Amino acid sequence: MTKKTALPMVYKWLAGIVLLAGMFVLSITLGAANISIADIWRAITFTDLNKDILIIQEIRLPREVGAALVGAAFGVSGAVMQGVTRNPLADPGLLGLTSGATAALAITLAFMPNLSYMGMMIACFIGSAIGSILVIVLSASGKGKLSPLRVVLAGAAISTFLIALTEGVSLTFKLSKNVSMWTAGGLIGTNWKQLMLVSPVVLVGILIAIILSKQLTILSLSEEVAVGLGQKLTQVRALMFFVVILLTGASVALVGNVAFIGLMIPHIVRRVVGTDYRYIVPMSAIFGASFMMLADTIGRLINAPYETPVVAIVAVLGLPFFLFVVHKGGKSIS
Repeated sequence: MTKKTALPMVYKWLAGIVLLAGMFVLSITLGAANISIADIWRAITFTDLNKDILIIQEIRLPREVGAALVGAAFGVSGAVMQGVTRNPLADPGLLGLTSGATAALAITLAFMPNLSYMGMMIACFIGSAIGSILVIVLSASGKGKLSPLRVVLAGAAISTFLIALTEGVSLTFKLSKNVSMWTAGGLIGTNWKQLMLVSPVVLVGILIAIILSKQLTILSLSEEVAVGLGQKLTQVRALMFFVVILLTGASVALVGNVAFIGLMIPHIVRRVVGTDYRYIVPMSAIFGASFMMLADTIGRLINAPYETPVVAIVAVLGLPFFLFVVHKGGKSIS
């Protein structure tokens, strides 16, 4: 029995890796400027450096590496949130984390405009935490059972408030142009210096999620089962909450308020690998990275040489998916 299930899983991992590598190559080659695979190889190996190769190294490569990191971060954070809350509608963008980070970013730009990029990222962490706490407090207030739909409604209300706060701060301090660079969810201008700060945070967050994936699987079943198996619920939830804040804050600091990726990817992954989070978490990173690179590529091609904001591309794909899950009564499609 073990051999029969292990072999298909190996093929699934290989397919995921091929998908990620293939999407990475396509995202770099496709665009306003024609780039060959040979050019990509020369850019990666630092051979035959010329103007075109330098453009790849300094513009296209960091942009797509950033897209992969952000997609992986949102995919994993969505999987973690859905597992911890046992809520198939959970998503950092729908539950106030990304809008909280964006509001914190706008306030930081208004009152501390000379703050370093690391400071901006820390502000996003704090904003993500505040946004999620507000959603939890609002959804837990009043009478009645805390249903997944109720949490999403609370998230929508808090997100709307935080987005309005962001717009208000932007207009008051004349920062609309600067803030829109993040709220549009763009990867334009992503550079290696930013990635050197963001990538360790994202990679550490994903690693912690993978380490705790077994506990997450148990927690996703029921609290009674988790307690019966000796799980320390408070510690596990606190660590998972910390992971989601890390991943969401770093992602918003790089690309802005992007929703639906954390909702879609875990659902798709569960259709491929099942309900074991030891497989869901790392596969969500692979699928999330591939999806974000695909969305960024479509954004560059759909109206070339002009760019369509990647947040719009993701919303066009994600909103019907969200409505489909809601139509199923908030149940997982897995």
